[in-house]
Amino acid sequence: MDTVSRKLEEVMHGLAFEKIEGESPHSESDPLLARLKALGTEVWVDTGELEKAQEIWKDELTALTTNNTLANQVVQSGIMDKVIEDTIHKIRQEGLELSEEEMILEVGFVINCKIALRLVQAFKVKVSVELHPAVSRSIERTLHFGRRYYKVCPEYFTVKVPLTPEGYLAVRTLRQEIIPINFTLGFSVRQNYLAARLANPDFVNVFLGRLNQVVIDHKAGTGELVGEKVTLATQRALKSARDNHKGVSSRLIAASIRNGEQVAFLAGLDVLTIPPKAMKEFQESGKPDEQVVSHIDDNIEPGIDPQHDLAKRFPELWELSDEFENFVNALVSNPQLDSMQGDELARISSGVNLFHPFSDDDLKKIQDHGKIPNLSEWPESVALDDLMTQSALQSFTKDQNALDERIRSFLK
Repeated sequence: MDTVSRKLEEVMHGLAFEKIEGESPHSESDPLLARLKALGTEVWVDTGELEKAQEIWKDELTALTTNNTLANQVVQSGIMDKVIEDTIHKIRQEGLELSEEEMILEVGFVINCKIALRLVQAFKVKVSVELHPAVSRSIERTLHFGRRYYKVCPEYFTVKVPLTPEGYLAVRTLRQEIIPINFTLGFSVRQNYLAARLANPDFVNVFLGRLNQVVIDHKAGTGELVGEKVTLATQRALKSARDNHKGVSSRLIAASIRNGEQVAFLAGLDVLTIPPKAMKEFQESGKPDEQVVSHIDDNIEPGIDPQHDLAKRFPELWELSDEFENFVNALVSNPQLDSMQGDELARISSGVNLFHPFSDDDLKKIQDHGKIPNLSEWPESVALDDLMTQSALQSFTKDQNALDERIRSFLK
């Protein structure tokens, strides 16, 4: 590392770092959350807003997650404006010459740390902090920022890395360095099975609410239990991987939860990360404890119309084929794996239809449409999990762009 880069890192670390002080807060127990805990489920809160977390915090809650969308909500409230001003002033005062893009990335790094540290200071629990989407297709920059986030708060920060070919490979290295990783934007059993076998992140995700919504939006059925079926199948696949493959310990997060009923249905999963609104709905549901039971081994019939033209695209989300398992076995045995680049992994994966080569125009079309893709615009050769992941990443990119614009307004 050259002198300028070292000085930049030292300055930014100094701006981002805070000593964690005080005791863990005392909070009341919640009987329904206690029931989830008794069934083996860890419960997290999905928000970057301290006040919303405080409203629903209970003794059984053990972590929080943030993302680009949630961070943007905090930043647009104006609460981070002083942080932005002070960070820009310090960079200029130190004579660090950065391009506009570099400046925005560095200020964004400090903002994300400060948002997460507010939560850590308040609750003394782990907080997942997500990388800027601009680094998602670079192994080098994912490693660079992942290491720096962890260094700011190694006791409490978990680094959230999005699912891309480069993300898989970067996470493999970060985990070898014992950096805790939340590998995000997963939508299928196979995506998460590959992550567990290839990189062993601490956590993988299924964004189940969006899977229900994609069915509803296309009038392909009621959408009920579609995401839940994928999530439960993923839990079973991960348990099998943990039981049968040495060095695999990845746990599943059920993410994109929309309501309290989903919380109850997913009892027994490794982790639920729940937005404050759904958490409150679950807490106030009045559901008897004994009605909160595990459905992990249930045979789930999802609300998909079998006669609909799109129906045949959904089973790939919850199926783990022999072909894919053979692909993963060969990949993890590849002696070149630790020097592999993202484009190589994408090329090798083409046989199992994992990483479609989306063009810049494709990505713009996806971002313009929103986080739920229009399946009629994409041929069956584009796998549904791949398309959902890209739509989620582009949705986060759009929100990150809004955050970046607020930073940019202070550079004038």
